[in-house]
Amino acid sequence: MTRHSLMDDILAPGGLSILFQPIFEIVNGDPVLFALEALARGPRGSNVECANVLFEYVRRKGKETEVDRVCIARAVAAAASVPGAPAISINVHASTLERDPHFAAFLSDICNRNGVPVSRLILEIVEQQKFWDERAFFGALAELRGLGVRIALDDIGIGYSSHRLLIEVRPDLFKIDRYFITGSAENEYSRAAIESIVLLATRLGGRVVAEGIEEVRDYETVTALGIDLVQGYYFARPSFPASFGAAPINHESSSATH
Repeated sequence: MTRHSLMDDILAPGGLSILFQPIFEIVNGDPVLFALEALARGPRGSNVECANVLFEYVRRKGKETEVDRVCIARAVAAAASVPGAPAISINVHASTLERDPHFAAFLSDICNRNGVPVSRLILEIVEQQKFWDERAFFGALAELRGLGVRIALDDIGIGYSSHRLLIEVRPDLFKIDRYFITGSAENEYSRAAIESIVLLATRLGGRVVAEGIEEVRDYETVTALGIDLVQGYYFARPSFPASFGAAPINHESSSATH
């Protein structure tokens, strides 16, 4: 008899659920929906329901590729029901791009089956796992860009992020980790780090997303530093797909859910 495992629960139909959190673009001082980030949650009631615990477990088990595929399939299927066809941002491990030679074909097939144009997708590369096969990694990036997929680097400033990686990947979106955003209104060193990332992104032809905004002062600080893409509880909490449309959302009303 095959022993049932927690990983079996994660990979089973319905084992993972998808929430979406908006990324807003500030246009003339108002937040307008730019994209929805798909956030996976583990089996409800399990000790891996929380995303951080879930993906730490997945990495320890070496199952990033299998779980990334399931997460992406769920996210694209959920995106098909979202009104207004906003961009959909989905996390993927760098190691998945390195190890899965058929990833771009898989992504294209999943989008076709769900009626979601692949050009709507933004892939956020998480940096907790360092890639080793540069040829495979950058080959996968080239394939994805050939499909019209935009590339984001997540958690800029921590983990394996480096100027070399940023220059070689040249992401469309630089997502600054919340470590630098939280309390940046009072922390001149955080502001200096943010300014340096904004300058580098601009020189490389990318845009910066400020993650983890929870306070109005931090929102005002990052926008004053030239960032016009923002995300965090100050604007909206993660929610189920049916909650979102393409209409502008006023942060003063949405922040009340924090």
